[in-house]
Amino acid sequence: MCNQCDYTNLLEESGLDPTPKRFQVLEVIGNNNSPLSARQIFETLKRTHNINRVTVYRILDLLVAKGLVDRISGGGRSFVYGLAPNENHPAHPHFFCKSCGNLECLNPRSLYIDMQPMKQTFPGLIENVEVRIDGVCKNCLRIDKHYVH
Repeated sequence: MCNQCDYTNLLEESGLDPTPKRFQVLEVIGNNNSPLSARQIFETLKRTHNINRVTVYRILDLLVAKGLVDRISGGGRSFVYGLAPNENHPAHPHFFCKSCGNLECLNPRSLYIDMQPMKQTFPGLIENVEVRIDGVCKNCLRIDKHYVH
């Protein structure tokens, strides 16, 4: 949960009107410890707010386009959404469990990536780097003892 982010300010700084529904979507994403699917965001919101699925998808597309939210590969052809790096949320890698499909945020200091060599040799503009480590989470290891560790 993020008590540091001012979602209204984030929306305004990106040039968006801080409408209640945009604020609510951003708040659900920012207040979770791991990235969420569009369906999870919709299910969370519909419990307490009058919002439809199409509105959630449109807001997510807008928040991604404005750089407030990252669309992250969630395994297979699915995507999940997390806050884009900002002053309160540094860029960080993710861990994907191949057994249960859970995607979790890792500590930003757990993996260091030096982009300087890439920037010096790649002729284009690098806008985003997504790091995902795949394996089996501790919960699945505990449940299914056949994994070698």
